[in-house]
Amino acid sequence: MKTNRENGTHNKNNNSSVSNEIHGYMDRGSVSFKSKITEHDGDIMAISTRDVVTAPATTNIIGAVRIMTTKGFRRLPITDAGTGHIVGIVTCLDIVDFLGGGDRHKIISDKFAGNINAAINESVRKIMRTDVIVLDHHASIANALNTMIKDNIGGIPILNDNGEVDAIVSERDFLHLIAGIKTGITIHDYMSHDVVTVSPNTTLHDAAKVMIQRGFRRLPIVKDGILLGIVTSFDVMRYLGSGDIFKSLTNGNSGKLSNAFEMPIRHFIKRDVIWASSNLDLGEAASIMMDKGIGSLPVIDDGKLSGIITERDFLNIFKKE
Repeated sequence: MKTNRENGTHNKNNNSSVSNEIHGYMDRGSVSFKSKITEHDGDIMAISTRDVVTAPATTNIIGAVRIMTTKGFRRLPITDAGTGHIVGIVTCLDIVDFLGGGDRHKIISDKFAGNINAAINESVRKIMRTDVIVLDHHASIANALNTMIKDNIGGIPILNDNGEVDAIVSERDFLHLIAGIKTGITIHDYMSHDVVTVSPNTTLHDAAKVMIQRGFRRLPIVKDGILLGIVTSFDVMRYLGSGDIFKSLTNGNSGKLSNAFEMPIRHFIKRDVIWASSNLDLGEAASIMMDKGIGSLPVIDDGKLSGIITERDFLNIFKKE
């Protein structure tokens, strides 16, 4: 576990003063939104998500996945059952890795000879990350921002004075600081212009590998230049948590993977495409992402996919020079 003073959709539990402050900014229109990235000790708790669920290290993999899919969490802190101290963390990408994207898949392919029914009952310790970066509740918002950018992580558990997980701050929490504000800045300046896409016939196996190798949590699905949808690492994790993966296994194959990972990625598109043009204001883009519960907005200009802006890109907007 690393401590440094320099998370699916969560329900907010922030205090009313912060909420009123944000609405006040919205009423005044254009503001210097970077002023919200304060350096005051303890301010991190004002934007962090308090509705935190943890799981003991004795939890099996499928148990952790079901907690995450049921709660809509993209990361799950793993704690010691005796002390309550954090010992690891599991993210959606770790589950994608386990299902076929990377080295964690060896648990299924090698240790259990492809028998996923047996593999999912392994301890979550086998796939969790143990080098967890945390902050204590005395940290500032600037501490969290700088840490997330420096260490390229999407969420940080916040610990109380007893070393227990008290909250989580994620990229999404930073969207609250800009949503609805007229910034006078368009998404064009912060979006990714070179978008990696896959075709609708790409298999789950190949799409998972792209996610893990490139560190992507989402993949746009494109056919003949037309954006059909976006598939996220949470969508892939839900394939396991919902039990749908077992319906794809070959009959009589005793739980072996077979064609479960050969399903075309187009079958994982679960929602309508929500997109924006590159001249959209950053504050409006953040509002759309918050309202729709999405982590990215594909950018379409002149009928073509020209970029994508994600929660991660918003961190760079706030970054102090």
